[in-house]
Amino acid sequence: MTKFRIGVIGAGRVGAVLASALRAAGHEVVAAAGESDASRRRMDELLPGVEAAKPTDVARRSDLLLLTVPDDMLSNVVTMLSASGAIREGQVVVHTSGRHGLAVLEPAREVGARTVAMHPAMTFTGTEVDLPRLEGCVFGVTAEPADRDLTEGLVADLGGRPMWVPEDRRTLYHAGLAHGANHLVTLIAEAMEILSAAGADDPAATLRPLLTAALDNALDQGDAALTGPIVRGDVETVRAHVADLAANAPQTLHSYLAMAHATLDRAVTDGRLLPIRASKMLRVLDAAEADAPVDHHLR
Repeated sequence: MTKFRIGVIGAGRVGAVLASALRAAGHEVVAAAGESDASRRRMDELLPGVEAAKPTDVARRSDLLLLTVPDDMLSNVVTMLSASGAIREGQVVVHTSGRHGLAVLEPAREVGARTVAMHPAMTFTGTEVDLPRLEGCVFGVTAEPADRDLTEGLVADLGGRPMWVPEDRRTLYHAGLAHGANHLVTLIAEAMEILSAAGADDPAATLRPLLTAALDNALDQGDAALTGPIVRGDVETVRAHVADLAANAPQTLHSYLAMAHATLDRAVTDGRLLPIRASKMLRVLDAAEADAPVDHHLR
């Protein structure tokens, strides 16, 4: 595959790691833009010797421009660079947003650039720890048919596997990842808070084997992996849960109830919980929701 002169705009957790991996694969990283102190540190650690430059200079010096800025900034960055002439005909412009596809890169395409959306389905620390995690990582990619080989080559250089996502399904793809990964972090953090309130000295160690098994089972079996009081129809256990959470960990109650409702729906749909038990469980959850204090932080 062609080896590119790569410029990176947005040397954050994702950009610095991907650029480092592409550099290890034989590409030349010629410049990077990152204004925060954290970005500068990442460049020093992951991209030693790479010059820090302004975004327009980075774009002009590269034949593959990697845009790893936040989703809400991406459109403005592409528009500004295209209007200024920093993006040119024949240049490859790649963004790593999960939400966006090719439409956000339209200003670059209009000046003759080749455009690719290439999102790693991975969480990043912005350190060397991330580099081996790219091996086998799925990248949600969207590109024109003429750029398919180019896109697959870049993903291969990163050690990943491509998942082709239609343009009109990019947001749905990203929502699935965010719901699974981001909300999982919140769920686990709250579970640790509940265990701490129960007296656990090391809630993470208590949860790790259970959650590891539950995650593996869920990924392998889907709803069939579901266990616990809701699928068993243990109404009084759930009633006790919500009462104790309201008294001792009220910050977790709203999400417990939301997940309990969703779990109940899936257990009923799956046929594992009889309607009469489900009705009793639903009354418990609805009553607890009605009594739950309003979270004024969200108002």
